[in-house]
Amino acid sequence: MKYNTVVIGGGAAGMMAACRSAELGARVVLIEKHRKLGTKLLITGKGRCNITNKVENNREFVSEFGKNGKFIFSALYKFGIDDTINFFNNHGVNTKVERGNRVFPKSDKSIDVLNALIGNMKNYEVEIRKNSQVKDFIIKDNNIQRIILKSGEKIEGNNYILCTGGKSCPTTGSSGDGYDWLSKLGHTVIELFPSLTPIIVKDKVVKELEGLSLKNVKITAYKGNKVIDSKFGEAIFTSDGMSGPIILDLSRKLAKLSPKEIKIKIDFKPALDQQKLDKRIQRDFMEGNNKMFKNSLDKLLPQKLIPVIIKLSEIDADKKVNLITHKERMKLLNFIKEFTLELKELSDYNKAIITSGGVKLNEIDPKTMKSKLIDNLYLAGEILDLDGPTGGYNLQVCWSTGYVAGDSAGKNF
Repeated sequence: MKYNTVVIGGGAAGMMAACRSAELGARVVLIEKHRKLGTKLLITGKGRCNITNKVENNREFVSEFGKNGKFIFSALYKFGIDDTINFFNNHGVNTKVERGNRVFPKSDKSIDVLNALIGNMKNYEVEIRKNSQVKDFIIKDNNIQRIILKSGEKIEGNNYILCTGGKSCPTTGSSGDGYDWLSKLGHTVIELFPSLTPIIVKDKVVKELEGLSLKNVKITAYKGNKVIDSKFGEAIFTSDGMSGPIILDLSRKLAKLSPKEIKIKIDFKPALDQQKLDKRIQRDFMEGNNKMFKNSLDKLLPQKLIPVIIKLSEIDADKKVNLITHKERMKLLNFIKEFTLELKELSDYNKAIITSGGVKLNEIDPKTMKSKLIDNLYLAGEILDLDGPTGGYNLQVCWSTGYVAGDSAGKNF
């Protein structure tokens, strides 16, 4: 049997592409090498699935992707943020908007998002092939004639949509196969890096802070004395470094730099400048005139951080606060405003949320997601050279590009 649309990859982009193409009347088969569909989708947003980000307009959304962002204007116009929310609402997934415009299912369960997609595919009779791995593409006259599975089976189609994802979270099936295939087909693959990933630092002190969650902090990354980037929000200490939203977002820029000479500085009190913080510390000291230094920071810092700051400040923990000198106070203030850690490396693809780099965008028609090199090939999702910050941006790219690819293939058979 010959299919109208062959979708390779059962992640967010692939399922959306299959849904749209089948909705238009195409005979669709979805091929997934993993034993389950949407395995990476299930772990997004810590299992809650951050579906999208309800920013004010498309221009604001696109700006988060840097110079490559303009590529997705057309896709967002055809299937944008509100379309995504309406799609899931119409398929039984009620949504809510949380801090930072992040959109989640009201149930806080990613399985509901996956079930909505699977239910829609079944409704439009998409044939789903799991545990099926593509081995090769047969090309003739600039067209894909058929694909060959590792089982030896041959599958023919009018159009092919490649949505195999990146290299991040390889246990979910994202092992980078698509990049190799596309390179053989003549496409250019921009250098790949793990992105939105935790950082590993040289400083052993983080082990003492493992599990400490930080809110409303500012973290700035430096290369030598030059500021690379700065973020405000939430972070967490791990056994060998840091993670959390602002660390993951900082990693996007750090990924393309050598870790040598990169440092991060944490401002635990960004709402207070040095002068105001000094006055705050003096006031706390005055209120606890007979307190020992180790008992004087409870109102200022998280409990787990206090012994570390005391040790680094080299101020006697048992010293009475009214005896602390100006010099000692300035040293304390410096560790609160510029807690410095030296980068060792970024975590690898196993802990990365997405892949930075991918198929060169000028080789793809942004209005259709069609390859400019292979006449019946469409591309969508993480395989493209597009990577955004945390907060639902990258999933929205999957929904939008997947929809457009499915729409284009479904109208052209």
